[in-house]
Amino acid sequence: MDASCVTHIGICVSDMDKSLAFYRDALGMTVLGDRMTDPTEHGRTHNYLKPRQARRWVSLAYGDGATPTLTLTSHPGEASDGEPIKLDMVGISHISFGVADVKALTHELLGKGVELAGPIESFTDADGDIRSIYVFDPDGILVQFNNPH
Repeated sequence: MDASCVTHIGICVSDMDKSLAFYRDALGMTVLGDRMTDPTEHGRTHNYLKPRQARRWVSLAYGDGATPTLTLTSHPGEASDGEPIKLDMVGISHISFGVADVKALTHELLGKGVELAGPIESFTDADGDIRSIYVFDPDGILVQFNNPH
């Protein structure tokens, strides 16, 4: 296999409007595409826990041409199944974004009402620096922000 990059990360959400308010509005991601699809197209029903009537697909990124993109999916008019997983559970446990100033972002997100996934002290080192945080998206999915350098 000669892969060149991760193209996208897919997350099923229970309420697309709430998720867009978080990822687009609070985090500043750009919507690259938003469309309805047929979950039964090309016989892909085996990818679902149970039959679905419709699927809304929204692709977001931190700028045009940026990869990986974040793909949010929902099933309008139908309840989602499952619960978000924690860091010690099998599966994709979180997504992470690299940012230059985690401490400034922490205070910006708190000002926007975003919930930290623990007390701020648990993310603060002895020097008062914050190099990594986790927050919850509207479905309780863990989203990490860290300084990649």
